[in-house]
Amino acid sequence: MSSFENKVVVITGGSEGIGKALVELFLQQGAKVATCGRNFDKLYQLQTLHPNLPLFTHTADVSKQNECESFIHAVIKTYGTIDVLINNAGISMRALFADTEISTLQKLMDVNFWGAVYCTKYALPYIIQNKGTIVGISSIAGFRGLPGRSGYSASKHALNGWLETIRTELRETGVSVITVCPGFTASNIRKVALNKHAQPEDESKLDEGKLMPAEEVAQHIYNAMLKKKRTLILTTQGKETVFLNRFLPSLADKLVHKFYFRKGELIK
Repeated sequence: MSSFENKVVVITGGSEGIGKALVELFLQQGAKVATCGRNFDKLYQLQTLHPNLPLFTHTADVSKQNECESFIHAVIKTYGTIDVLINNAGISMRALFADTEISTLQKLMDVNFWGAVYCTKYALPYIIQNKGTIVGISSIAGFRGLPGRSGYSASKHALNGWLETIRTELRETGVSVITVCPGFTASNIRKVALNKHAQPEDESKLDEGKLMPAEEVAQHIYNAMLKKKRTLILTTQGKETVFLNRFLPSLADKLVHKFYFRKGELIK
């Protein structure tokens, strides 16, 4: 019997990428799953893939507080409670700060940080009652600022600090709070990263074949939840970056700059 059988697992941004992989994994484990996304058609397609399984989908933009509240209330109306909340919904960017419009940074904060805050706020009473789990899908950028990703890095630093705070606050409640940093993953988040004008760029020059598949990331997250880990940092490159930034920050500056710039130009 799975540890999550009949548990209510809520996953934001579940129509593609890591979110979709998590939805399918927890359905396989016998959980009652709820997810949200901005694209109704993608959610409908996801629903049609699992017609006989307990999957609830809801159209919502997590950057909007009222839509997060409506989503969580709809989950409660459908399933009656929440055991697990995985704050997965997120967007990225590719543009130098000097060229970037403020609206780009605001949008990143609204989705990556406030979206997690809103959903957790409304789900928290049920998670505390069930001694459940809160997961935040962060990034190596939450530990180390990355060139061309100033807004993304800021939003993930904010997410990491907030998760650390609520983890400490909830220490004696039995609630597990996990910060997950996947590293480069074969998912849609990079393909629709915002440019300097806050518009999806629909371009990525990373070699998909060298990236960790979303399904593998989802399995690592599942295992971390079983073990009630505090932090999950995936990929050797990610672990090395966090280590160097903590103990050899000047060297980290040099190496990160070298990785992201070619002939003086930012790679995307």
